[in-house]
Amino acid sequence: MSIFARSIGCTFGFLLLAGSLLQPRESPAQEKSKVPRRKTVVTIQGEMFLISGQPTYEGRTWNGKKIEGLLLNSRMVQAIFDDFNPDTASLWKYADTKKWDPERNTREFIAAMPRWRQHGLLGMTLNLQGGSPQGYSAQQPWHNSALKENGSLRADYMSRLRSVLDKADELGMVVILGLFYFGQDERVKDEEAVQRGVDNAIDWLFDQGYRNVLIEVNNECNVRYDHNILKPQRVHELIERVQKRTRGGRRFLAGTSYGGGVIPKENVVRASDFLLLHGNGIKEPARIAEMVRQTRQVPGYRPMPILFNEDDHFDFDQPKNNFVAAINEYASWGYFDYRMKGEGFDDGYQSVPVNWGAMSARKQGFFRLLSEITGEGP
Repeated sequence: MSIFARSIGCTFGFLLLAGSLLQPRESPAQEKSKVPRRKTVVTIQGEMFLISGQPTYEGRTWNGKKIEGLLLNSRMVQAIFDDFNPDTASLWKYADTKKWDPERNTREFIAAMPRWRQHGLLGMTLNLQGGSPQGYSAQQPWHNSALKENGSLRADYMSRLRSVLDKADELGMVVILGLFYFGQDERVKDEEAVQRGVDNAIDWLFDQGYRNVLIEVNNECNVRYDHNILKPQRVHELIERVQKRTRGGRRFLAGTSYGGGVIPKENVVRASDFLLLHGNGIKEPARIAEMVRQTRQVPGYRPMPILFNEDDHFDFDQPKNNFVAAINEYASWGYFDYRMKGEGFDDGYQSVPVNWGAMSARKQGFFRLLSEITGEGP
């Protein structure tokens, strides 16, 4: 090649490079416009929840009790379930296909959501690490976690979660999203990975533009967690970590839960935006009411929502039950249903595989009372 040809080639290459460097970068406004626009926004005003600026169940009372501002909910933690343990994955196979299918599970969950909403359900609890697929389990060898060992996110789980959150946004529903579960937190290797997992999950929610999500840092922080930062003495650090992560002046509202019958501790009450209670093991509705009153007496409490988001006690046809006891104290209540001994595919929302579209007698009882209390129905 001649010196002249090399000179022309170098000049042309320089111009191409310079041109690429001089291309205008997208402005912050252009980058922001890439975030999907969402219609459902959850906020808190005192003890009330608001959706898109309006109190939930606006103007509603039932038997003389205020319903406006509550977030009546159901525990639906298996919406994005999967199992990476080949020794246990076969436990969840569908009877018709003889195999487990996580995508089918999520599709059928989404298909059932409009019916739940028609009956007045506004809140659903999900978790990136699920919950026991047997309802209650002494050991949990299955591997169900959207969080990898280093705290990064699994793309397949987050794709399923996106589908659920998109539908919830469309329907005007709120998702209480748990990040960790005591049966699976050991899947994350250390405290640094736990913190990274929190950051990654919150950043993902920001990237997707969701505003209909409340954060439950972990399910039942006082139950056999491996990592100290997920235990009661330090879990407030992660609540505050969620709250300090902002974008465009926005942040996510956060809290955590304790096991059945346990009153939140002062460090969590002071840090939280809302307080989560569990009614597992509480057979007497009077104790449910007492738990709400005791929670309001914890140092650091100020007007803020109190929610039960897990309670496996029913008696929906009786005048006194845990659901009614909670709302009589102006606390939201959440239905937890699993497949009990001798029951079939249609029973329960936590036992895998789940028949999300079925209405067992127990489910019918819950939705019948929910519809009566909220004044909403199909």
